[in-house]
Amino acid sequence: MQVLIDTDEEILEKTVETDIKKLVIYNDDVNTFDWVIDTLIEVCNHSSEQAEQCTIIIHYKGKCSVKEGEFEELVPMRNEICKRGISAEIH
Repeated sequence: MQVLIDTDEEILEKTVETDIKKLVIYNDDVNTFDWVIDTLIEVCNHSSEQAEQCTIIIHYKGKCSVKEGEFEELVPMRNEICKRGISAEIH
């Protein structure tokens, strides 16, 4: 994001960097569709449709980015997902 600041005939450009990370869930042969869907709804605040779509992508593609945000925001979500027996990493 760029912010322009006008100071006495001089325009300064400041770049604000935000390091956006992705929370990725991986497919396995253990967890059911319903369990993963319920987890995404409860932990990531997905709608039921969004959770179902992510779960289908996880099943067919092997993984899916289910949430984006700052690292500190994603860590508690990742921890809770892993506590529920689902493989997840932040990239």
